[in-house]
Amino acid sequence: MLQETSRNKEDLNKEDYSKEKQPELMHFNFLINLVQRKVILASFSRLNAMYIMSNLIKLKSSQLLACILVFTLPGLLSCKKEEQNPNIPNVYINITIDPNSTMFQPLNTSGGWMYLTSNPPSRGIIVYRSTQDEFLAYDRIPPNDPNHCCESSTNCTRLVVGDNFPFVKDDCLDITYSILDGGIFQGEGKWPMIRYNTTYNGQYLRIFN
Repeated sequence: MLQETSRNKEDLNKEDYSKEKQPELMHFNFLINLVQRKVILASFSRLNAMYIMSNLIKLKSSQLLACILVFTLPGLLSCKKEEQNPNIPNVYINITIDPNSTMFQPLNTSGGWMYLTSNPPSRGIIVYRSTQDEFLAYDRIPPNDPNHCCESSTNCTRLVVGDNFPFVKDDCLDITYSILDGGIFQGEGKWPMIRYNTTYNGQYLRIFN
């Protein structure tokens, strides 16, 4: 009887132990299953990549070239250089003035403009003070077909402001430009006015290319 009682106690202890360990075993099994699933998914991804590569290899050269162009053509198009006006004069421009002096009185206030001389083949410069601290400078050479109305190599039409302000006129081709940005306001043409760089430090204005 004593042996049977001790055996019963041992069985009960084993059952209690297994019940205590059951949650741990369930958790362990869950982790094993999770790891297996991730391994399967990773393997599936690798198989997909291998499948795509194997199909690319099977493509004909013309088909493969078409695929490459589909992915690379947009990038090539975005890298296309901006077309440049071929009529821009090949001249060195580097002029410094004091726009607040009496010598350049039209530029003393915002909204003023005046002509400056420059070396050929430039035909002069139009300077416009758009604000107290900002200036715009354009070449007087017509940006569209500049030699259309030339009487000689030294006597060619120039852009004119005058009574046209705030516009600039090419009387030869009958094209009107805006002095505010150099764009075509009226008439037929491809190119805007030829603009030069400007910097102003509060006293001196530099115009350069």
